[in-house]
Amino acid sequence: MIEIPKFTGTKAENYQLCVKQVEAMIAGEPNFLANISNISALLNQALTDINWVGFYLYEETSNQLVLGPFQGLPACIRIPLGRGVCGSAAAEQKTYLVQNVHDFPGHIACDTASNSEIVIPIVHDGKLLGVLDVDSPSLNRFDETDQQYLEQVVTILKASIQ
Repeated sequence: MIEIPKFTGTKAENYQLCVKQVEAMIAGEPNFLANISNISALLNQALTDINWVGFYLYEETSNQLVLGPFQGLPACIRIPLGRGVCGSAAAEQKTYLVQNVHDFPGHIACDTASNSEIVIPIVHDGKLLGVLDVDSPSLNRFDETDQQYLEQVVTILKASIQ
């Protein structure tokens, strides 16, 4: 059984602990689905003021993102590349940090309680695999600290892919 520590420090301290947990949790485990399932559960415990965290996986045949493991309310199942925050981050293969999703052109409101969002693409060996998506009910919830550590989590995940 994996023991999840209490995340009671500063934002940076909590992320540092979270990164160590991700490294330990997926060390030696090549199964991508198992790893992203556990990562979404861990991030749900580690992050405050969020209402959804999970993964959308790229489906090449439809050129869409398809809902993967997550924590939160039921979500949109398919997101076309280039549409919404997730689809845009995937299409451009760059992190999107959106302080107010209602100001984002083409925003897809899977959960109307979400007000800010950060999306990190997962690209391995030049191939899009999907995105890590985190939503918050608060405006301006995410910052460069979130981006730095969530990108680090994705880097650790990519290193586990064989």
